[in-house]
Amino acid sequence: MHDLVIRRGVVVDGSGAPRKVADVAVDGALITAVGEGLGPGRREVDADGLLVTPGFVDVHTHYDGQATWDPFLTPSSWHGVTTVVFGNCGVGFAPVRPGSAPQLINLMEGVEDIPGTVLAEGVKFNWESFPDYLDALDACDCVADFGAQVPHAALRFYVMGERGADHQEKPTAEEIERMGAALEESLRAGALGFTTSRTVKHRDRDGRPVPSLSAGEPELLGLAQAMKRAGRGVLEVNSDFGPGDFEVLAAAARVAERPLSCLLLQVNNAPELWRETLAGIHAARAAGQDVNGQVGCRAIGHLMGIDTSLNPFTHHPAWQALAALPAAQRVARLRADGELRRSLVEERDDHPHTRWVREILDKLYVLDEPLDYEPDVSLSLAARARATGGNPWALALEAMLDHDGHGLLMHPFENYWEGDLEVVREMLLDDATIMGLGDGGAHVGAICDASSPTFLLTHWGRDRRRGPLIELERLVRKQTWDSALGYGLRDRGLLRAGMRADINVLDFQRLRLRKPKVVHDLPAGGRRLIQRAEGYRYTFVAGCETLRDDEHTGALPGRLIRQAG
Repeated sequence: MHDLVIRRGVVVDGSGAPRKVADVAVDGALITAVGEGLGPGRREVDADGLLVTPGFVDVHTHYDGQATWDPFLTPSSWHGVTTVVFGNCGVGFAPVRPGSAPQLINLMEGVEDIPGTVLAEGVKFNWESFPDYLDALDACDCVADFGAQVPHAALRFYVMGERGADHQEKPTAEEIERMGAALEESLRAGALGFTTSRTVKHRDRDGRPVPSLSAGEPELLGLAQAMKRAGRGVLEVNSDFGPGDFEVLAAAARVAERPLSCLLLQVNNAPELWRETLAGIHAARAAGQDVNGQVGCRAIGHLMGIDTSLNPFTHHPAWQALAALPAAQRVARLRADGELRRSLVEERDDHPHTRWVREILDKLYVLDEPLDYEPDVSLSLAARARATGGNPWALALEAMLDHDGHGLLMHPFENYWEGDLEVVREMLLDDATIMGLGDGGAHVGAICDASSPTFLLTHWGRDRRRGPLIELERLVRKQTWDSALGYGLRDRGLLRAGMRADINVLDFQRLRLRKPKVVHDLPAGGRRLIQRAEGYRYTFVAGCETLRDDEHTGALPGRLIRQAG
């Protein structure tokens, strides 16, 4: 008798093969059979008419700190994610010298918009080396499996101290050797990879570029040699991919003899650059190199409201006078004070933020139900104001005050140059890409893209109206087997006998995203945006039910993944 049998579900197994109606049998933590006539189970789930998929694998999160205080890894676990990987983009919390934690907090706050007060209270820093950090993670109960990567910035600080953040300084040969030794030790202890950032968009809280931005070839090649000695790990990079940068990174990965994973997205200042990078990825793959591009499934965009990190009025003097008030009091003042509203709407200064908002009014939209993440430009605040003779600033304030002050605006600032998601569709259809860019646990006051697994299925597999859909089998594979393979996790991502029993059972016709909202549930009362879903009937991790009808069961079967060679 099997421990669990999921009966008569529409199985999309993660391989890309056509869907089929079948049963899935589970014994212990593993799938033991997929087919018909599998025999009885101690527990049976009727999945007739429901979609059965592998659990989703999210390789691009920033739960480095949250994993130590939040066993449920929300929002990701609300969206069918059963495996997460963090430590991306060269930032994280180990290794760390005693007393040096503020350096890493300052960097994470600036790069990933996680408040320093939250990190100072929530992260205990009861470790020094990266293996120590892995041991601390290993002691954490968790709803999903999780793996960690070694961040370049932390390595630099650990070996070079404050000099690691000074772009006029270069590490000595001895310091490169010490960084390499620490990286090798970390990979041998089970780190899933080494990550670096080479983008000017990443800055610490004080506005300084990330330490790894100016790392030269000797440093990169020294770290690559460490990866080669360890014989394990992925090289993950977030880069602006200026002239020659992809070639430098691909060369480092060749030296390391390890896979290379590059963030791939469309940026407004060079909307065709992503194609050049993707062409480089294809050329490297044709030459036998293991390279992929991590892509998102929707535009990357700021969410703006009364209580978010950013809104159109953030730097207006009248708004600044309200900034210290709780959100509810801000709403009350705005509703009661007509002169305050007039000042916000009519009085413009020449502050850089004001100029920026003025520039984006043609790509600033109200995000309300039914949620539209692919809006036509005719729906922008500027277009609506022109059509009615109104004031776009007034429309923005009105929208933010809607729903008792919980209204949201959306500015899709990357992957949306043409005003639709066709460029994203092209990325998703490419076999050299895997799912990434969800950034779970990061940008908590401005972005909530950890809900991407649900969006991927609903928008691209069912609801899109502004262009073609994508077949469901391809979408499931994209965020299961393809993502798992990208990090060498060959024990999950497929509904096959012998694979881990990480399984979602979905009511696909009812599956939908709820509207994002701001909550104050982080350590120190910190604020974040969350987004939940409806339609997840069951999620199983290693055969253990963790989600039922969109709510956690309380079970915490997740474990730290320590990468073998």
